[in-house]
Amino acid sequence: MAATRDAAELLFYVNGRKVIEKNADPETMLLPYLRKTLRFTGTKYGCGGGGCGACTVMISRYNPVTKKIRHYPANACLIPICSLYGAAVTTVEGIGSTNTRIHPVQERIAKCHGTQCGFCTPGMVMSIYTLLRNHPEPSMGQLTDALGGNLCRCTGYRPIIDACRTFCRTTDCCQIKENGVCCLDQETNGLLGFKEESKESPKLFAEEEFLPLDPTQELIFPPELMIMAEKQPQKMRVFGGERMTWISPVTLKELLESKYKYPQAPVVMGNTSVGPEVKFKGVFHPVIISPDRIEELNIVKYADDGLTIGAGLSLAQVKDILAYVLQTFPEDKTQTYKALWKHLGTLAGSQIRNMASLGGHIVSRHLDSDLNPLLAVGNCTLNLLSKGGDRQIPLNGEFLGKCSHADLKPEEILLSVTIPHTRKGEFVSAFRQAQRQQNALAIVNSGMRVFFEEGKGVIRELSIAYGGVGPTTICANNSCQKLIGRAWNEEMLDVACRLILDEVSLPGSAPGGKVEFKRTLIISFFFKFYLEVSQILKKMDPAHYPSLADNYASALEDLHYKHHWSELNYQSVDPQQRPQDPIGHPIMHLSGIKHATGEAIYCDDLPAVDQELFLTFVTSSRAHAKIVSIDVSEALSLPGVVDVVTAEHLRDVNSFSAFNEPEKLLAKDEVSCVGDLVCAVIADSQVQAKRAAERVKIVYKDLEPLILTIEEAIQHNSFFEPERKLEYGNVDEAFNLVDQILEGEIHMGGQEHFYMETQSMLAVPKGEDQEMDVYVSTQFPKYIQDIVASTLKVPANKVMCHVRRVGGAFGGKVAKTGILAAITAFAANKLGRAVRCVLERGEDMLITGGRHPYLAKYKVGFMNDGRILALDVVHYSNGGTSLDESILVMEMGLLKMDNAYKFPNLRSRALACRTNLPSNTAFRGFGFPQAGLITEACITDVAARCGLFPEKVRTINMYKEIDQAPYKQEIDAKNLIQCWRECIAMSSYYLRKAAVEKYNAENHWKKRGLAMVPLKYPVGMGSVAAGQAAALVHIYLDGSVLVTHGGIEMGQGVHTKMIQVASRELRMPMSNVHLRATSTETIPNANVSGGSVVADLNGLAVKDACQTLLKRLEPIISKNPQGTWKDWAQAAFDESISLSATGYFRGYESNMDWEKGEGHPFEYFVYGAACSEVEIDCLTGNHKNIRTDIVMDVGCSINPALDIGQIEGAFIQGMGLYTIEELSYSPQGVLHTRGPNQYKIPAICDVPTELHISLLPPSENSNTLYSSKGLGESGLFLGCSVFFAIHDAISAARRERGLRGPLKLNSPLTPEKIRMACEDKFTKMIPRDEPGSYVPWKIQV
Repeated sequence: MAATRDAAELLFYVNGRKVIEKNADPETMLLPYLRKTLRFTGTKYGCGGGGCGACTVMISRYNPVTKKIRHYPANACLIPICSLYGAAVTTVEGIGSTNTRIHPVQERIAKCHGTQCGFCTPGMVMSIYTLLRNHPEPSMGQLTDALGGNLCRCTGYRPIIDACRTFCRTTDCCQIKENGVCCLDQETNGLLGFKEESKESPKLFAEEEFLPLDPTQELIFPPELMIMAEKQPQKMRVFGGERMTWISPVTLKELLESKYKYPQAPVVMGNTSVGPEVKFKGVFHPVIISPDRIEELNIVKYADDGLTIGAGLSLAQVKDILAYVLQTFPEDKTQTYKALWKHLGTLAGSQIRNMASLGGHIVSRHLDSDLNPLLAVGNCTLNLLSKGGDRQIPLNGEFLGKCSHADLKPEEILLSVTIPHTRKGEFVSAFRQAQRQQNALAIVNSGMRVFFEEGKGVIRELSIAYGGVGPTTICANNSCQKLIGRAWNEEMLDVACRLILDEVSLPGSAPGGKVEFKRTLIISFFFKFYLEVSQILKKMDPAHYPSLADNYASALEDLHYKHHWSELNYQSVDPQQRPQDPIGHPIMHLSGIKHATGEAIYCDDLPAVDQELFLTFVTSSRAHAKIVSIDVSEALSLPGVVDVVTAEHLRDVNSFSAFNEPEKLLAKDEVSCVGDLVCAVIADSQVQAKRAAERVKIVYKDLEPLILTIEEAIQHNSFFEPERKLEYGNVDEAFNLVDQILEGEIHMGGQEHFYMETQSMLAVPKGEDQEMDVYVSTQFPKYIQDIVASTLKVPANKVMCHVRRVGGAFGGKVAKTGILAAITAFAANKLGRAVRCVLERGEDMLITGGRHPYLAKYKVGFMNDGRILALDVVHYSNGGTSLDESILVMEMGLLKMDNAYKFPNLRSRALACRTNLPSNTAFRGFGFPQAGLITEACITDVAARCGLFPEKVRTINMYKEIDQAPYKQEIDAKNLIQCWRECIAMSSYYLRKAAVEKYNAENHWKKRGLAMVPLKYPVGMGSVAAGQAAALVHIYLDGSVLVTHGGIEMGQGVHTKMIQVASRELRMPMSNVHLRATSTETIPNANVSGGSVVADLNGLAVKDACQTLLKRLEPIISKNPQGTWKDWAQAAFDESISLSATGYFRGYESNMDWEKGEGHPFEYFVYGAACSEVEIDCLTGNHKNIRTDIVMDVGCSINPALDIGQIEGAFIQGMGLYTIEELSYSPQGVLHTRGPNQYKIPAICDVPTELHISLLPPSENSNTLYSSKGLGESGLFLGCSVFFAIHDAISAARRERGLRGPLKLNSPLTPEKIRMACEDKFTKMIPRDEPGSYVPWKIQV
């Protein structure tokens, strides 16, 4: 249907300004509209599916009936602009800026060091701001809940929680007074105290200086919108676009008319279900009906028999209604409401809950819907309406299975839902298990209800429904029927489990995988329900019902969850230091305030260049195939499409040698992985480029062999050259002398970088001399310059690469970024127009590769007291299809694999496998997180075999003071031993070990684990050349200073540290020094920013330049010691003394001879230790990190706030790597996990309840920058303390169940692996599929 003649005018407000859109396109979302049309670039694109919170804005609407304004957070990426009629939108720019005044939320998140790369910060700010608009004095629970839908990859969330805490009513208390006692009055969070002995440490920020929050100063709701809403009559609005029509009825009559006229059109309220389907699944609707403020859809009726809730209410509103009902109605009537309310606490994030409607949630019938199984068992009724009249249908299994006779008719709408009260003797419960506790779709969820005959424990009614185990919600009706009339006892439980497993059956190849886990959850949930109901029956009638075993009671409690508190101990500044000298002070990130106001500019925030084009890639859908033909004719015929670039166009520049073998840019004759770049479509808009890319037709012919896994690579002998070896001592001889020998293996999965800002670039041809400017989000501008120059066949001096800041990188913005930039620049050069390329999150995850999966096989010889005398280990990494940095990663892993231990006889080999997956690449830690885990797993195995605590075996094998590494470099391990001892003391390790054992003896279904891991992280680049750095410092005649250097600011605060360096060296205030973007124009040939040394190396270069300048100016300053910098600069100019200097650092001494297996590859070592305690739920596989203590040796910290931020950010990223971050590939090599909905990085709910970080006092003076140490990567490995704490808890569960054999656990330790390792009668009861009898949904690569 084309646009109607009287198309409506769209009117809404943004940041207090009226926006009128004469021809609004229904397909336009608010996010691109804000960013591209209105140029509010503070709101960021992070995932496009409502899963990361980067695009959070506040929506305000006025209700003329209640006369109230509702403010709620929403994901701009999912909001069609046509749905905003009469609404007021507030973005981060609207609440404060550096030009007007900043808002207290913006100030506090910046000054509490809650921003690093800053890309997620505007979304965080808007989530907190919206909460404060509704609750000016929130509780800590409300704050963490408000941030549940916002992801951050840099900070580890602790400083963001600190910023939030400053708004709370009471700063320290959790506000959950259990039994009337505050958590702070009890022993610290139920653990042995840490408070008593803690020394006052200087604070990282001064809370008393913060701006007060004044609710009277906020933006008012536009009066025009109030008058508009009050002034009925409203009339139906129709917006017509090129392909779609949007109908917004404002009365029930209009809605029914529209639905009668367009029966196939979906009714959209929040667009959280239809939106992602359109975006990610290519579903198209020519007409959409979106009711606006229809009162009948928003009713709430409290009747004697139940509660009727309008289908148009948002899930957040439903949650508030249920909270009210729970407080006002008697408990026996509210069983269903309580279960629903509990589920709504973890369903999605706050933004989605505020957008999604109850009706939409029910009618979409997603297979993993959390509410539908509960509503089905609760005997709810759907109240339907159409032009033909109203009718009621039950919300039951048939409705959920979309049986035509039990479904809505095409012309009907869902008006409301009636949820009956529960009766006396009726019990309802809800269960769910997801990869992450909050904002994650359930793997399995369930609703269960039982009704007993009066006074007897005999089942009269039983209803059970499951989500996540079939194409739709499944009701176990037959099993329930057979159990009616039975008594509620152990015998019934056993029969029920078998019946349910028979009825709710899952094939081995079921979508989503995790089949045995799902089968186990199905009956584990029923067992939890059995225990819950038994406990209530016992309380009601103690004489008739057996009491639960004491050690079973904890099965019903939620995992240890209290509000966060943290303690940070860092070094004090030397009292001898000059008061103006900023070194050693916790100075806020230079861009902190700009991050928080949305003024910090990232690559895609750059305004469009005149006649700019957009490029999108067409990628391979096959993992190993010959390209038979590429047909681009249909793509080129679309309006707005300018060109399609293929390998034919690139010809002889279609490859570039960066590492030891050439990397191809576009696939020519064959593709070697899914996600291989085949061609690039260039059009005048992103939308057109995407549409055209879908029309490119490629014919493939599959090739053999298809190698995806490490095992397949070993079988086909598919490796990259060279293999690396390291030997020390005499391994074979040592194996003859030991008491015991043990062999084992461990597999470790990969990890996605998940930087918040996806790969972004803009290539601008300058129009003369073949010059090209490339603006790109990269860690390595020199590489971009080289690869672009090679592709354009021009010398490097014609190509300039500029990087202001990067929205997170972690190693993922080097090699592949170069290839993407080269193709973008080639297109720009060919067409003579600027070309922009910004990958969508799913494309980015598909194309770029991440951390290498590892497989290690080890053989270890040891004495009975735990001393390891011989270790023989082979590392295999999955390198993917091209070399990239795989060999370098293997080498570093090999050199660092000893971690903190002296193995007198060691033989280690490392091979990188060539497979048909996208090339894996550099990632924070660079091989050590894998190699270190393998060594620690080996230690844990030895401890189990010797019957010792792992910590005892760790201590006995640790380096002692002065020693030698396997590559013959000397080590001084004094600080390692000090970190270890301090961590034992700070964490009260022995006291808590005893407390954990006591807890485990008293609890059968919950277990706690405690683990402590040491760290020795060598820092160095492996060669002198890789460590050189340069800087350029200018002094201007007004006395101001400009600094540029070769390092990239990607959140680690390197620019802030450089200004601190210049301030100290030139003895001038930091406010006098400015820093410009990094560019190949000012600093040539700069090395890659990575390897923890960016501030080290560039800081030494800045220091060198400043010292050169001071030396030149010394005579002038000594003549006028009381002068200002302005006086001195002018005097120098008058005497013709240059006020500009380059600084240079040639690199640390570094070499490694792999033939001899010896060298001096590293400059220094970062030492540390971490102790973590976790609690696991043996029935579901859930875990919670209760407490982590970290001690780090950081030398002399240049900026403790930034350094602690690096340590805890890396720790949380490492915790994700070892626990919940799981990549899934199909047996055909297709990546399933392509966004935050499928791939879970840690969220705010994963932060340890208690986090204590302590830095050792300043130590040895080294030849690093002011004796500091680089801390970007080392802390990541400490995340494995959580892995081994879970291992400890699982071991306790297995010992109690009489399972004594060796325990083999691979990483990541997901809920699935935890549950299946805690073997019990339920894991034994499930059916198992023979391997080979089915095609699995995913494989371990």
